[in-house]
Order: sequence, then structure tokens, then C-alpha cells
Amino acid sequence: MGTKLSKFIQTWVPQIDTILENDIQRDADQQRLAESMSYSVNAGGKRLRPLLTLATLQTVGHPIDHVILKVACALELMHSYSLIHDDLPAMDNDDLRRGKPTNHVKYGAGMATLAGDGLQTLAFQWLVDNNLNSSKQAELTLALSKAAGPHGMVSGQADDIQFEGTRLSLKGLRKLDRNKTGALIRYAVEAGLIIAATPKSDRKLLLQFAELFGSAFQIYDDILDVVGDEKAIGKPVHQDNGKNTYPNLLGLDQSYSVLSQTVARAKQVLYDAQQLSGIDTSLLVDFCSYFKIKDEK
Repeated sequence: MGTKLSKFIQTWVPQIDTILENDIQRDADQQRLAESMSYSVNAGGKRLRPLLTLATLQTVGHPIDHVILKVACALELMHSYSLIHDDLPAMDNDDLRRGKPTNHVKYGAGMATLAGDGLQTLAFQWLVDNNLNSSKQAELTLALSKAAGPHGMVSGQADDIQFEGTRLSLKGLRKLDRNKTGALIRYAVEAGLIIAATPKSDRKLLLQFAELFGSAFQIYDDILDVVGDEKAIGKPVHQDNGKNTYPNLLGLDQSYSVLSQTVARAKQVLYDAQQLSGIDTSLLVDFCSYFKIKDEK
């Protein structure tokens, strides 16, 4: 991990955690529901998505205050909702997440479902319950709706269920991953650009980076299911045998190769953005150190 990213994480993760640990309770009116919502949100996630929003803001030179920080945290609520529902018996039926019992194991499937519902709707509340100007609030809400909804994350989840046990083509796998995982990661960068009022004509390269980073993230997650250690990654491994993943489609070695190529393209796009716009993209480049390529081990 790059020095710049390490310092960035040390600065912002404690502040993200403070909001997520305190503000959910304030906005929930049922104690058991609030506990269930907070349990998954505060179970030890990396906070990658809000960090990407904040890193985008820093990259384009926009200041970050408490209001903007909480807006960035809304995405962590949306992400946590998706994980709770993914783990449910009707979906992946997983018992472990981030090294802890999943929400439905601890609170029951009914309350876990409601916790996910609560986090999804609270995410939109956190986008607009502030003093940002209304045009930014509207653009953020529309962008997150598209990223999380039936043309984004939910579409990918539906493909994941429908085609389990059926081998997709590489094109089909890319579509599944682009929606299921990539859409919220793309939004993380897009949210920073919206808050900073970056002209749409100047957003293309950073959004292209976000799409490549999201693709790399899912490829790496697929690889970890094969080679990862359950204690290290905090969830069961070898769970994807019947699913559409890069190792199942291409094999492990080719998956590493595609991951390496995708990360290289992401870095090149950031270099191009720096050359074109004069912005310092080195912090976003450091995010690519998240992926441990086979030859680097």
C-alpha cells in the first residue's frame, strides 16, 4: 500500500467510523432494528467505497467537511444493505461475513431483511438531509438509484441467481460483474465528481478508472475465493463452485493475467487524466495496491 493512501486511510476511516457508529442509532426508531442495522455496518469493513468518494474529492481539489463526509458514508449504508441481503438463506445462505456471524444468523432472517431495507432507504436520506444545494442532492440521488437499482447492482444480483449453474460467456460475466459489483464502485467516484461540480465533459477518464477498478475488484474477489484464507478475508472460501466467476470460466492463471491487465489499464487511465487535466491522481493510483497480483506474492 502506498504511503499516501496509508495516511489517507488513517485520516478518514476513524471519521467515517464515527458517523456510522453514531448516526444510524439517531435515525432509527426501533431499537432491535437499529442494532441489526448497526451490527452489519460496523462489523469491520474496509470503507473502500466512501474512501473512493473522498479520494476523488481530494484529487479534484474540493474540500471535505462533515456534511460531505456523511454524504460519502451513505454509500456504505447501501453497500451494507446489499451484503445483508446477499447473505440471506434465500440468496447465498452464508453464515460468516467479515469474520462474524451474518446478520440473519444473529438476528433472524426477518429482522435481517428489514435491516437491509432500513439501510437502503436511510442511504437516500443521508444524501439529502443536509445543506448541499438541491441540484447536487438530486444528481446524487439519481446516480445512486441507478447504480443500486434494477439497471445496476440489483440487475447483477438477479443475473447471479438466474444463471447459477449455467456457464456464462466472458461477455455475460463482465455484464454481471459490472452491475453487481462495479456499479456502486463507479458511483463512489461519480459522487465525488458530483459534489465537486466537475463538468460532465471532464468526468470521463475518472469514471473510466472507476469502471476498471470495479472490474478488478470483482476479479480479485473471485480469485480470493479460490486461494484466500477464511480467517484472513473474513468470509467462507470455496463457495463459488457453481457460480459464474473468472477462475471457473478462465482458470486461475488466466484470471490473474486479466486482473493484471485490468489494473494496468486503470493506472494508465489515471495517468492520462493527470496529463490532460493537470490533477494529481497519485492517491487514486495507490488504491490499485489493494490487488495482490500473483507475481507479487
